[in-house]
Amino acid sequence: MATDTAFDILYADYYPRVFGLCRRLLSSAERAEDATQETFMRAYRNFNRYDAQQPFWQWIATIANNHCLDLLRRDSRTTALFGDEVEEIEQLPDTQAPMLGELISAQRSDALNDAIARLDARYRVPLVLAYFNQYSYEQIAEALSISRNHVGVLLLRAKQRLRAELSSMDLEADTP
Repeated sequence: MATDTAFDILYADYYPRVFGLCRRLLSSAERAEDATQETFMRAYRNFNRYDAQQPFWQWIATIANNHCLDLLRRDSRTTALFGDEVEEIEQLPDTQAPMLGELISAQRSDALNDAIARLDARYRVPLVLAYFNQYSYEQIAEALSISRNHVGVLLLRAKQRLRAELSSMDLEADTP
């Protein structure tokens, strides 16, 4: 009974964060709702494995990340979700992209969230893992089964696309 009460409290406290993470990874509120429910069901079934000495967020976010990545992989069985590292490197333009932090401070968060949601999964997923979950390049590489260098390339491209998307949104807002 005490476990159920503790889990109910954690569910109420962490549901919005888990839903936001799933929404960012899956780019769909409907799929995020299902993924969030599945995440908490898996967490409940395995609650006896949770180490209370560790932050609950890291544990539940790992479950959510893994479930969402499984869904994305299932969706992209016919094509490689993250593409080829060499191809990504060759497509990089020569210009330097600003850091995500600069974009966040320069743009409203709702515009940023909209732009992130419009990114292809191959760019959105590593970006969310890096900047919203604070995963290291090594952790992202392991989670996505790609190299550390490929993670860097995907993040750079994601930031470039975000910058372009946000710039075009600014131009549209300035147009009467």
